[in-house]
Amino acid sequence: MLWFASVPYKASAQTPTAYDQAGKLLNPLKMAAGKPVVLIFVRTDCPVSNRYAPTIKGLSQSYAGKVQFFLVYPDKSETAANIEKHVQDYSLQITTLRDPQHALVRVGQVEITPEIAVFDGTGKLIYHGRIDNWYQEFGRARPAPTTHEMNDAILAALSGGPAPASVDGVGCYISDLK
Repeated sequence: MLWFASVPYKASAQTPTAYDQAGKLLNPLKMAAGKPVVLIFVRTDCPVSNRYAPTIKGLSQSYAGKVQFFLVYPDKSETAANIEKHVQDYSLQITTLRDPQHALVRVGQVEITPEIAVFDGTGKLIYHGRIDNWYQEFGRARPAPTTHEMNDAILAALSGGPAPASVDGVGCYISDLK
C-alpha cells in the first residue's frame, strides 16, 4: 500500500522533491545518478493519460537501465489508494511520485497530463511537452501517432544530440497551478 506524508514542503527549482511510495521526500534528478530522467505526469482520472499507459510501459521497458523513469501524480487531492490501484490496473512498473506542492510540475514546465519532462544526465531540462502527436485535440485522436517526441527526447538525452522542440500536450489540466 502506498502512503504519503502530509507535511507541507516548499521546493525550489534547485531542489525538486516529491513524495515516494513510503512518504519520503526525494529528488528524482539526484536519484538518477547521472542517467537521463523522464518525468511522466499523469492523473488517474484522465482518459488521455490512461490511453498512453501501453506507450509509457513500452518505452520504460525499452530504456530500462539507461534512463530513470518516474510517474508523477500532481493532483493534490489524489489518494494513495487510487494511485496504487491505477499503477496496478495499467501494469506500470515505474517509480511513482506524488507532487502535491507541484515542485516537479514547475521544474518540468508542464501544465497538462499526460506530459513529460526529459532531463539529461546533468539534470538539465531538454524537453517538456507531449509524448507524441497521437492526440490532435482533446477527444480527437489519430489512428496512430506520426511523431514520437518522448522517444526522440530520450535518444537526445542519451546521445547528447539536439532534443525535439517542446510541444504542448493534449489532455487534462493540472489543477491549482500558480
